[in-house]
Amino acid sequence: MRNYEIMYILKADLDDAAREAAMQDLQNLLESNGAQVKATDVKLGLRDLAYPINDETKGFYVVLKVSADETALYQFNRKVKINPAVLRHLVTVDQE
Repeated sequence: MRNYEIMYILKADLDDAAREAAMQDLQNLLESNGAQVKATDVKLGLRDLAYPINDETKGFYVVLKVSADETALYQFNRKVKINPAVLRHLVTVDQE
């Protein structure tokens, strides 16, 4: 398993309970496919977007550090693309 960093942006208009539920759903999706979530960073939080995405100008940024295989990432990418709460996501290899 390799180490990855996953960044995703949630819609800004989600209330706290819906935001926490969406974050937990995405983490459970990774863990159910064999990934290990090592850290969750929400320090960036609510920020202005560089450009509008689907008429949204703000987003809630979340960064995950995970250890996963290709299957877990494939399932995550597949499901996150159809999740209406997620504006964008990016998966990169963690070089640490």
